[in-house]
Parts: sequence; structure tokens; C-alpha cells
Amino acid sequence: MSAEPNLKPHLLPQPQQNRLLAALSPAVQDRLFPHLELVSLQLRETLCESRCPLRHVYFPTDCIISVQYILENGASTGLLLVGNEGMYGINAIMSDQCAPNRSLVQSAGHAYRLERHQVREEFARHGQLMALLLCYTLALIEQVAQTAVCNRQHSIDQQLCRWLLLSMDRLSHNNLSMTQEFIANILGVRRESVTVAIGKLEKKGVIVCSRGMIRVLDREKLESLSCECYRVLKEETDQLLQ
Repeated sequence: MSAEPNLKPHLLPQPQQNRLLAALSPAVQDRLFPHLELVSLQLRETLCESRCPLRHVYFPTDCIISVQYILENGASTGLLLVGNEGMYGINAIMSDQCAPNRSLVQSAGHAYRLERHQVREEFARHGQLMALLLCYTLALIEQVAQTAVCNRQHSIDQQLCRWLLLSMDRLSHNNLSMTQEFIANILGVRRESVTVAIGKLEKKGVIVCSRGMIRVLDREKLESLSCECYRVLKEETDQLLQ
């Protein structure tokens, strides 16, 4: 993780690229924006380990953060994705307890971060930020619940399509940088199952894969192959964040 002092100012991501920050009133922005710190997040970088305290909250602009639940045997399953639609670290605002999950960067890029106490102070005003984050918390609960249903009821092929679509919604392009092993860890399935599912999508001309990279060629077809979980999640999230 690093700051970006070498980039020209007009090339730096702006806070308004994050939907939550953009939705804040000018008065709230004036209080928070001077404290924002732009950081560069690298692929597979760990932001917080399971049961560890979180000092900052993150507002992604062009990266994706994956939150995973870690079992005692080391196995993991992806719970939710956080991109430019939201904020990572909601538990650090609501409670002092450490969450039993791990967060890592699924897609490299940038995020603005704030120290936990700065967000808590604004949250304690019981104003716009509190209302917005409560709505966003509902969106996160919906995502976790829908993911649990999807993992139980739908095929690995459909889960992969849902996950690719959710990832694309949080980026401004169709190129996803990740390995099949990484995808298997996110979905909580065997790597061989992911290889088979990806092969099916390639044969249909939906995606093309190279080493550590997946490019989506036909989003419309990808949506048709996904289960209803993607549509439900997108509609719920858009409605809550309006």
C-alpha cells in the first residue's frame, strides 16, 4: 500500500469517483475531504487479517476489495465485494470488536481512506453520513444473504457468472486481473471446478482468458447465463444507494 505522490494532479482519482463520497452534501464533504488520504492498493494485498483491528476505512475509486470468512482449517469463502459503490470498514464504525474475516485486494487500483475516529465523529452527528452508511449496511447484508443462497442453490457456473458481473460493476473496464486459484478461494470451491466453468464460458465466446487475466467479451450473454442472484443484488444495491 502506498500513496501516489508521483502522479500528476489531473490523473489522480477523485473522491467523487466513489458513490458514497459523491452523495455527501458539500458541508459534509468539507469536513471529511481534507482528511482523505489517497492510497494505491496492489493485487492480493491484505488490508486486514481475521480478528485484527482496523485503523482505517476505505472508499475505493477504481479497485475492488474482497471480504472473506476464514475457517479454523484455513479454508475461505468470499462474503462480499466492495468497490466504488461503497466503503470497506463498516464494522470499525459500528463496533470496537474485530471482525472474523479477512480483506484483500481483488482488483488493484486506488482508494481514499480515513482514520476510523474521523468517520466515527461524523457518524455521531446523526446526519447525512449516518443515514447513508445505514443504507449501505443494508446493501451489504443483502449481498451476504444472497451470496449464501447462491452458494447453496446454484451451480458453480452460475456463481462464477454472478461474481464476474459484480466485479465488473465495480470497475470501469471489462478486464479482470486474477488467477483461477484466486477465484476458487473466493467462491470456496475446488480450482478444478473453476477451470471447467471458465472453459465453458470461453467456448461460448463470453470471455477470453490469458495468464492471470479474464476479459469479458459479451456481458449480455454473461448476464443471461447467471442466476437471478446478480439481478436481485444489483437492483437492491442501486435502490438503497439512491
